[in-house]
Amino acid sequence: MKVELTKQGEIGILKTIGRLDASNEKEFKEKFQSYLAETVYFIMDFSELDFIDSTGLGAVISSLKKATEMDGDIYIANLQDKPRMLFEITRAYKIFEVFDDVETAILALKKEI
Repeated sequence: MKVELTKQGEIGILKTIGRLDASNEKEFKEKFQSYLAETVYFIMDFSELDFIDSTGLGAVISSLKKATEMDGDIYIANLQDKPRMLFEITRAYKIFEVFDDVETAILALKKEI
């Protein structure tokens, strides 16, 4: 797994590449925690996320909890087929705003800020 943060204004775009699972969820959570010093508004770009398991999803939900505790939010963009299936099975799409692309997510999040 690789996580890259870029910023567009006060919105952090967090691109996760590879797999997010039990083997690296702790690293993901630690990186996210460090990014909270820069912003509390995020778009998680999953365009290159090949796989996510329930532990990885738990890390994403934990990140949402941390962001919302600081009056921030997390939107999801570019869910690929396998990760999308987990979001549908677990109904995680009910707790996240999910968008087809980063640009649409940015426009939606800017309205909330």
